[in-house]
Parts: sequence; structure tokens; C-alpha cells
Amino acid sequence: MADEPLVLGIETSCDETGVGIVRGHTLLADAVASSVDAHARYGGVVPEIASRAHLEAMVPTIKRALAEAGVAPGDLDGIAVTAGPGLAGALLVGVSAAKAYAYALGKPLYGVNHLASHVCVDQLEHGPLPEPTMALLVSGGHSSLLLAPDITADVRPLGATIDDAAGEAFDKVARVLGLGFPGGPVIDRWAREGDPDAIRFPRGLTGPRDAPYDFSFSGLKTAVARWVETRRAAGEDVPVADVAASFQEAVTDVLTRKAIRACKDEGVDHLMIGGGVAANSRLRAMAEERCEAAGIRLRVPRPKLCTDNGAMVAALGAEMVARGRAASAFDLPADSSLPVTQPHVPGPHSHSSQGRQGGGHEHVHEISRTNLYEPRPEPAERA
Repeated sequence: MADEPLVLGIETSCDETGVGIVRGHTLLADAVASSVDAHARYGGVVPEIASRAHLEAMVPTIKRALAEAGVAPGDLDGIAVTAGPGLAGALLVGVSAAKAYAYALGKPLYGVNHLASHVCVDQLEHGPLPEPTMALLVSGGHSSLLLAPDITADVRPLGATIDDAAGEAFDKVARVLGLGFPGGPVIDRWAREGDPDAIRFPRGLTGPRDAPYDFSFSGLKTAVARWVETRRAAGEDVPVADVAASFQEAVTDVLTRKAIRACKDEGVDHLMIGGGVAANSRLRAMAEERCEAAGIRLRVPRPKLCTDNGAMVAALGAEMVARGRAASAFDLPADSSLPVTQPHVPGPHSHSSQGRQGGGHEHVHEISRTNLYEPRPEPAERA
């Protein structure tokens, strides 16, 4: 185990400051500072508030993770950070912090993809990922079906949401029902007391001519809102538990149906589910039932690892180090639209295998030495 890469990961794509430390496939620390309470009054995440919260939480959260793992900063083999996708300002805080720590410690920097990290975190729960891996990612900003022959270098999108993501729909329906923010956990709780068959809400993009792996939840959200408005306009009580259960059933039905179809079509005998919505109890139960019936093995991390966290970033970073992927350069950008086909952002020498010492690190040191230590020319005398 001592020979496995020890990596610190930083996640700041949205409203949670996550710092994780991983050695190989073993989780040593998972520290999270959430700003969700600061956003609750607005009914959604406010980017400026999230960025400020990351600034305030970054150093204390890193210190907490190091203490929890019982390692010194100098022991690390690399620093990984979410380079995208996500909120631009929030990503910038994490990327800047990762650059500072990597530079100060003389360690390679790995800018990794948020979505690929959600897949890779399952290695901390169930061991190495099968190759290829079929992954269903469901969160506040993403609903995607991915096929990953190599999570560090080859991730292929099969389908994605064309409008609202599943988690976004949960938040909006919760707002319609007056249940607060975030919507996922509260709808899950209310749904346990309701009848999932009470209301037949639409299942988007499930017709024979629709894209087989794409998702659409905007129409479902609108259907729920209109149903509730009609009841209220008629002076009738809204059965919140039944609405929550019926809405949740529609979402999980579509997600699992399309995921099982993708597994069968691609000849993959397993399914990994990740992202914040993967913590939903009904999604986990339905996926288990349908996978068992289809002869498909299901891999779902424990709920804490499904939501945004630094452990998932560290997991992907450790895999990058173990496979000798090129480190990122120190001009690594924060890319709010980083495509999932780019699991990490390599440096300028990505054609060669850099191992633990990283690719662009020494280049930046040379630039810094030139800027800081070479004698400056004397100013020209005034005429």
C-alpha cells in the first residue's frame, strides 16, 4: 500500500468545498465544508456566494483533511483538482488553491473532470472499475450515460439531458411544493409517505422515435407545477406526499430504464450510478430491482460519496498518477464547460508519460526562477 500514490483532491465545482486524500483505492480523509445553508433563502445556488464560501473554507478544510489522514503535505505524490465543468468562479477558487499548494510543495498538479471523478469514486467503495464501465451520472447539473473504457483517458458520452437535469427538476418541484432547498433529500423523505402510483406524470423521451439515451425532465417539472396549480386554483388540498412520490417515480423510471437499455445495447454486464441524485433511496432500490432482473451487476457508492466531495477528485488523481498520465501545466484554466470526453487536462508534454513528478511543473519553476532571481536591468538614465 505504501507504494500506491498518495493524492490530495480539491472539489469546488458548486456549493461544497471538498478535500479528500486517497492512497491508491483507499480513502484516508474526506473533509467537506458546505455552503448550502447560505443558498437556501434564495431557493438555489448563488455563484458569488459559493465562490466566497470556497475562499473562506479552503485552507481550514485542507488542514482538516491532512489531520484526518495523518499525513504531512510533503508526503503527497500529487494534487488533483476539479478543473470543470461547474460554476466558473467556484472552480477558479479550487484551481488557484491547487496550483498554490502544488507549486509550494513541489508536487505535480492534475486538473481533472468533475463527471469522470463521480465515476472513479466508486473505486473507493468497490475496488477497481471494470473496463469498460457503464455509468449513469445524475446530479443537479448533469444527467448523463457514459461508457468509459479507461476512466483516465477514454470516456464516451452515450446520452445526456437536453434541458433540466434530474437534480435540477427535484429542486424546482420542491420549490413548487414549498418544501425548501435542496429538493432532492426533502422530496425523498416526503415520497416515502406517498403513493408513487397516485398520479401518472409523463416520462420524457421514452417514445419509440426518441433518442434512446437522452433525458428530458423539463416537461415533467412543468406537468407537476400545472397539476399543483390546478388543485390550488380549485381550492383543493395538494397531497404533497403523493405528488412527491409520483414525481420521484417518474424520474427514477426513466433513468433506470435508459441505463439498463444502454447496458444491454453495449454488451456491458454492470452499471455504476453516481452523482448527488444517486443518494436517492427510490433510485437505488429501483436500479437494484431492474439490474437483478436483467442480470446486470450494480455498483453504487454510499450516499456520502455520491454527492460532490474531494475524495472523488483524489480518486481520479491517484488513478492518473498510477497510470503515468501527464500532469497539468501551471497555466491550467478553470473550464466551466470542460467536456466529459476530457477526463483530465494534461500539460504541454502530454505525449510522454510523466509519472509522479508531473509534466508542466518544472517548466513553471523555470519561468519563476527567471522572473524572481535573474538580475533586472538597470533603469535607463533620464535625459
